[in-house]
Amino acid sequence: MMTHKERLKAFNELLEDNIQDYDLRAVTKWCIDNRYFTAPASTKYHGNYPGGLFDHSYTVANYLIDLTESEKLEWERPVSPIIVGLFHDLCKVDSYEKDMNGDYTYNNNMLLKGHGDKSVMILSTLMQLTEEEVMCIRYHMGAFTDKEEWSDFTRAIHRYPNVLWTHTADMLAAHVANT
Repeated sequence: MMTHKERLKAFNELLEDNIQDYDLRAVTKWCIDNRYFTAPASTKYHGNYPGGLFDHSYTVANYLIDLTESEKLEWERPVSPIIVGLFHDLCKVDSYEKDMNGDYTYNNNMLLKGHGDKSVMILSTLMQLTEEEVMCIRYHMGAFTDKEEWSDFTRAIHRYPNVLWTHTADMLAAHVANT
């Protein structure tokens, strides 16, 4: 588990080394202001500790980078594995709060609800996204998508195969790396 300082350093290094198109100070400030580095990734599953959201997202980004290289994945933009991996779960910055026992519970008082759609909405206020990035973030839940959306998920994969690789990276991070 990384410290807060180590998380910020890893985040900045990954972004600064690879992304020049955006005001990264503004992205970093938004992430700090909205608890991206201190929020959990879930209430009781992977990354259910302070900072778990970043740890999980950073792991997904690194899996996507590795899969891109090993599987020779092609993306519309070379930086997409980093953008998709780091920001696929932005929806969780305000999803959980601690109860009186110190356990994380779901926050029912969020302004925006949802998962993939919410992450896309938030991220699109911080940077321009390609349609491929939107689809990868929107459908990263894969098999855990609502049954009514399975055919949409399948169509997204057929148009953008990296949707499936994003889901794979997310599952590897959650269930193999346990972040």
